[in-house]
Amino acid sequence: MRVGVFDSGVGGLSVVKSLLEHQLFESIIYFGDTARVPYGVKDKNTIVRYSLEALEFFKNFEIDMLIVACNSVSAYAIQELRVNAPFKVIGVIEPGVLAVQNALKHKDTNILILGTRATIASQRYAHLLQNCGYNNLTSLAPSLFVPIVEEGIFEGALLQSAMEHYFKDLVTPDAIILGCTHFPLLASAIQNYFPNSLLIHSGEAIVEHLRVHCDFAKQSNATKLQLFASENPENLKATAKKWLGDLFL
Repeated sequence: MRVGVFDSGVGGLSVVKSLLEHQLFESIIYFGDTARVPYGVKDKNTIVRYSLEALEFFKNFEIDMLIVACNSVSAYAIQELRVNAPFKVIGVIEPGVLAVQNALKHKDTNILILGTRATIASQRYAHLLQNCGYNNLTSLAPSLFVPIVEEGIFEGALLQSAMEHYFKDLVTPDAIILGCTHFPLLASAIQNYFPNSLLIHSGEAIVEHLRVHCDFAKQSNATKLQLFASENPENLKATAKKWLGDLFL
């Protein structure tokens, strides 16, 4: 099977990493709309328009499904994509909630939801989690995290200052949902800030969702990865080399 992975920038590589590790697909076509990142500060109509334009890119490839590795798109444009796509479209929010249910059995667990401004404003995570019985929720949009990741900064003083800015007044959460696919690239730094918190992110959640809902066998050979970007593809490839390591062939 061949899969497309769409993100507003480089963050979707965190989903690609999990897909490569589990070798679920013959090939992965990745497109990052780096010319217009971040999506999370834009309004719904703009996010929908950008998403449908990205869909046209994927129609040039014979893919079996499209994974929308952008939480903002998953929050606002997933239905429009499904109506207009000739292949199956999977978002990241529902798999993320499934991962929470599997990891957190106590409904009173203190959960911090991190996401872009658009994702948090949609309240998609909060509503789905509340429907599952989780009510001890805090939602936060650390908007500087996305441009920091796009700059290839995954540690150091700048990131530490940004985390202190957003996190200093928080009660230490029991679990943190990394509700933006850029944020797993900062997972080590976030885990160091909250060493006792469980981190939940979209990559492994997507793999679990696919295994439950899709019927396919593990590939016998290494997955072929093709990377495309609407601007500065070399930066995307540099981030892929750093983040994916030996998985990036």
